[in-house]
Amino acid sequence: MTSIAIFGAGGRAGRALTAEARTRGHQVTAVVRDPNRHAGIEAVGVTVVRGNVTDTEHIPAIVRGHDAVVHAVSPFSGPDQGFADLDPHFFVKAADALLDGMAGAGVPRLLVVGLFATLTTTDGRMVMDDPSMFPAQIRPFAAAHAAGLDRLKSRRTSVDWLTLTPPALLRADGPRTGHYRIGGETAAPASAYLSYADLAVAMIDEIEEPRHHRTRVSVFN
Repeated sequence: MTSIAIFGAGGRAGRALTAEARTRGHQVTAVVRDPNRHAGIEAVGVTVVRGNVTDTEHIPAIVRGHDAVVHAVSPFSGPDQGFADLDPHFFVKAADALLDGMAGAGVPRLLVVGLFATLTTTDGRMVMDDPSMFPAQIRPFAAAHAAGLDRLKSRRTSVDWLTLTPPALLRADGPRTGHYRIGGETAAPASAYLSYADLAVAMIDEIEEPRHHRTRVSVFN
């Protein structure tokens, strides 16, 4: 049995990850900013705690004793939200806080949910730089994601991290098939899709049997 701390456990990816981990018999610490808003995720094998993925002071205490940590937090819910409250350094701060906190607490493995817009097209450009593939108006969010990935790649750390990047079409109501494919830095075809449930399968697989280390890969159907 593995113990996993999931930051952002109240979101769509976080809930799928929590459910998958529970199904496999793992212990989960569900980290959310406001536990009162997420009472529904508490269950046998799941402990809900208050925490912030950028909180350098308290992360060591939250993650200590766990075998792995998952970062499934997003500060952006969609174009209607706007960008007035979006911190362009959010993912950089999260990367630093998690890597430092985990290293200090002796937690070895970090899994991060990536964003397809940071993958590259067949001509070598980032997807977020191609307006035919990614809406230009939400590029600030993609740029924040890309900065966080760059921080992970540039840090010298004892933490074995991995960013798993799903395709643009990520289905909240899609079934759990248990099947997925792993790609590289190039975006999968536009027809590619994945369910949140199968994203969770891929991430828990990587916690149980790590196959990719200190890198970013794509995951799709």
